[in-house]
Amino acid sequence: MPVRNEPWPPGTPCWVDLQADDVKAASAFYGALFGWTFNDLGPEAGGYVMAELNGSVAAGVGPKPEGSPMPSAWTTYLAVEDADATAAKITAAGGAVTAPPFDVMDAGRMAVAADPTGAVFGLWQAERHNGAEAYNEPGAYVWNEVHTRDLAAAEAFYSTVFGYTIAAMDPSAPDAYKVFTVPGGADVAGGLANDAAEPGEGAYWLTWFAVADTDAAVATASGLGGSVLMPAQDSAIGRMAVVAGAQGEAFGLIAMPSNG
Repeated sequence: MPVRNEPWPPGTPCWVDLQADDVKAASAFYGALFGWTFNDLGPEAGGYVMAELNGSVAAGVGPKPEGSPMPSAWTTYLAVEDADATAAKITAAGGAVTAPPFDVMDAGRMAVAADPTGAVFGLWQAERHNGAEAYNEPGAYVWNEVHTRDLAAAEAFYSTVFGYTIAAMDPSAPDAYKVFTVPGGADVAGGLANDAAEPGEGAYWLTWFAVADTDAAVATASGLGGSVLMPAQDSAIGRMAVVAGAQGEAFGLIAMPSNG
């Protein structure tokens, strides 16, 4: 079981959280689906709770801003050394900073932004909270990818802002799935061109959670009030599906060969 207790390298998806209409209901849904337990951070955290997997923090769940028309959604946070400097780079590269950098108590400094194609993501500058401790195991996030109808524009943006090297996963299909690699050589995220038939609208980041059995996880999610957006299917990297939680938020499920 991998556990990380240090900051994630810049450009790496380091945290995911869900903004939901009903935090208590969302906690019950994911507790039953992934075996998470929840730590309430107190009134000063505004209703935000930390999800833990076997005692290690795995994700967050918080309430949507009061009166917000946004749908419930998972947000991917990219690790940065300086949130303010990165926010400036985002604007210069054609993106938009929708929530300027601010301190989150003594945990770190964050911002929320959108790339030029409209995909929303977060920035996380670690202080006391490094990000996810649990990862790459059943019940934890294992991969994050941007879906967009203008992949070329997204590639140009992310390579400029985060220094990614971007290449086709399959060299024989250069216009298909792309892999984002941070300086130093680690593959940290992916990107692909979507269309109106895929989950979500326009552009968005999708979080994938590892599970021991994809079909069983899909059945559990459905039984808890979720819905199936992409039925379980085999792939070169494992059996995968895309579902929506009971409050409409899309996420992926994948049982990789190493997870059985």
